[in-house]
Amino acid sequence: MNNKTYAGIEEQFSKLDSSKIVLIPVPYDGTSTWQKGADKGPEAFLNASENMELYDIETKTEVYKQGVFLADAIIENDSPAKVVDVVHQVTKKYIKKNKFVTTFGGEHSISIGSIRAFNECFDNLTVLQIDAHADLRKSYQGSKCNHACALYEASQTTNLIQVGIRSMDVMETTVMDADKTFFAHEMAEDDNWMDSAIDLMTDNVYITFDLDAFDPSIMPSTGTPEPGGLLWYETLDFLRQVFEEKNVVGFDIVELCPNSKEKSSDFLAAKLYYKMLTYKFLNEDAMDDFDNNFNESKVGINKFSKFNDDDDN
Repeated sequence: MNNKTYAGIEEQFSKLDSSKIVLIPVPYDGTSTWQKGADKGPEAFLNASENMELYDIETKTEVYKQGVFLADAIIENDSPAKVVDVVHQVTKKYIKKNKFVTTFGGEHSISIGSIRAFNECFDNLTVLQIDAHADLRKSYQGSKCNHACALYEASQTTNLIQVGIRSMDVMETTVMDADKTFFAHEMAEDDNWMDSAIDLMTDNVYITFDLDAFDPSIMPSTGTPEPGGLLWYETLDFLRQVFEEKNVVGFDIVELCPNSKEKSSDFLAAKLYYKMLTYKFLNEDAMDDFDNNFNESKVGINKFSKFNDDDDN
């Protein structure tokens, strides 16, 4: 990746020491099972970001002035388990530096490591998964770190809320908590689904956003598009409410599979990321100190050794 700063912002807003936000690119596509190309997602996202206006009309703000540090891309690809481990360690490193840590993939398996880090650092964590797929398989194709298993660990260790689901294997019904799952076909007929989902969340929320949650009419460039997805403004409405009512501690965006003939998806991903940052820092002055409120007493604890088997590859 040749990008020197996120969105081409001035160097004064991109230094680690003075930035409140850290962006970690993870160009990994080791376990995708249909369309390959998610490893090209971070670069396409960053290129689109450089061509994006940085004044947000809705909120009349310029969130980049909070400072966005573009971390070195994680290029580990020896094995799915190793990728998860490196993402976990790098994410945790920046959380401990009191940063608002965000990740852009890559395929969804990278979220296992990120969620693990946040769950080790924040009390009583809710994981809000916005996705077309349940991703609740315990293992798939010989690995517990497959994209189809991206939320299994979270289902066992966090308060997992799933939104937009419209594709899954029957075995995942044995893992899924139906009371905390919002299926797309039911959301289409329920005007109160946003409030219902937020009511189920704890105070601390981590968001993992798979871009195939969107309808392919507005997000065709993803590895496994599914009809019947979310549209732009309803998604922003939901996200803004979550950021207003909860302490969103971090987020990731995954599964951009760029197409050289279709650039709108790259730009949507860029705008989504910027909007989420905007909502997080909406009422915070750029000069204010940032406190991510992580629990320092939990940082040295690794509760998830059973999910990190040596034979997982």
